[in-house]
Amino acid sequence: MGANSLTERSDERNVQAREETRSSEKYTKPAVNIIETEEGLTLTADIPGASKDTLDVNVEKGILTISAPVSKSMPGNPIYTEFELASYYRQFSIPESLDHEKAKADFANGILTLRVPKTEAAKPRKIEIKVA
Repeated sequence: MGANSLTERSDERNVQAREETRSSEKYTKPAVNIIETEEGLTLTADIPGASKDTLDVNVEKGILTISAPVSKSMPGNPIYTEFELASYYRQFSIPESLDHEKAKADFANGILTLRVPKTEAAKPRKIEIKVA
């Protein structure tokens, strides 16, 4: 596992950020934990209020994008509010050493869990030593 193998400068990978000045919709960055193991990456994202049907997770040109619209309607008449619901949007640069085709995602209780294994070539392997 290389240091900072996941975290690369976004200008090096040409990550296209959403232009907030042209979008009338507000976005919330979901809180995310990313854990790297010898097998691959496990990403967990906190996305309360999103539904499995509208959640979109995709990888294109080395960029992982998570987006989820959130229903803004709440029952009753709001009397006092300190926060407003907003759609979720987050992007990450991910290394080429991951096998995007074998990625698996689960969504339960507002938590997205994404597992992306490393390619076989990127996995560490033990070299057997033979006695001559």
